[in-house]
Amino acid sequence: MAPLTSSGARVVDPILTQAARGYTHAERVAQLLFPRVSVPMRGFKRIEFGKEGFRRYNTRRAPGAATKEIVFGYEGKSADLSQYALDALVPREHVQEAEAGPGINLQMEAVRVVQDVMSLDEEVQAAQLATNAANYAIGNKETLSGADQWDDPTADTKTQINDAKEAVRKRIGRDPNTIVITAPQFRALDNNTAILEKTKYTSSDSITEELLARYWGFDKVGVARSVYSESDAGDFVDVWGDAAVMAYVPQGEQQSARVPSYGYTYQLANHPFVEEMAWERGRKSWVAGVTDERSPELVGAEAGFLFSDVLAG
Repeated sequence: MAPLTSSGARVVDPILTQAARGYTHAERVAQLLFPRVSVPMRGFKRIEFGKEGFRRYNTRRAPGAATKEIVFGYEGKSADLSQYALDALVPREHVQEAEAGPGINLQMEAVRVVQDVMSLDEEVQAAQLATNAANYAIGNKETLSGADQWDDPTADTKTQINDAKEAVRKRIGRDPNTIVITAPQFRALDNNTAILEKTKYTSSDSITEELLARYWGFDKVGVARSVYSESDAGDFVDVWGDAAVMAYVPQGEQQSARVPSYGYTYQLANHPFVEEMAWERGRKSWVAGVTDERSPELVGAEAGFLFSDVLAG
């Protein structure tokens, strides 16, 4: 197999690579706030967005007059993609015939396990960026306390959400369309008096993401369920801590590095990729390397709002 270099050709497994690029994990929500967009190079100046990217423009033109021009965003901070790589191993003991290579299902299973690990690291990076209060201006963040915290059944979450939406709308001219909350917060809302009253005639036995989206008025409600530990001996903690993050994020085909948004994950073109399975005698295993190059970036903080200390405990 040819050595892995930044300029040399790589022997890529097209089937496993296609599966890797279609990978999703039910517990990960980072891409709701930081959707992936492809970029052609590892280092570049990211485009950032102020009010000019969101406001209304007068496009009326008189006959013969020059057409007005606008530029969305401006050249902001430098962004450098980081490379993440991990090997997918299929030990010989897991293959029925010692001389035969692992079947495609076994290969895909190994690649998915590797991507589970890599996606958790990506989730932690995005959460640390989104839940850092220093990234938000005064007026775009709130620390909850007392009866406003969501484990109080009387908490008026509808008013809290609407007030936060209005704060964002006054800065960018658009309402946030996405919110990420944690699993403990989601469970606490199952006892919220106002939500129960509003939804008691639905067929659902408990609240759902779709129900909350309708109640709060969002396109997307993501429930962050991922946990992590820094060591085998450490306790597991929620990746997103005790924060709730709402933001305006373009949906579907509108997503582009040049379209105003709260955040993006810049990803090097043609990534991730999976190298062809190769036999490593020393480890008596078949090995395929999974490589990705990416960086989550907060490019429009004014389009977001952070709630901290959402639960009392």
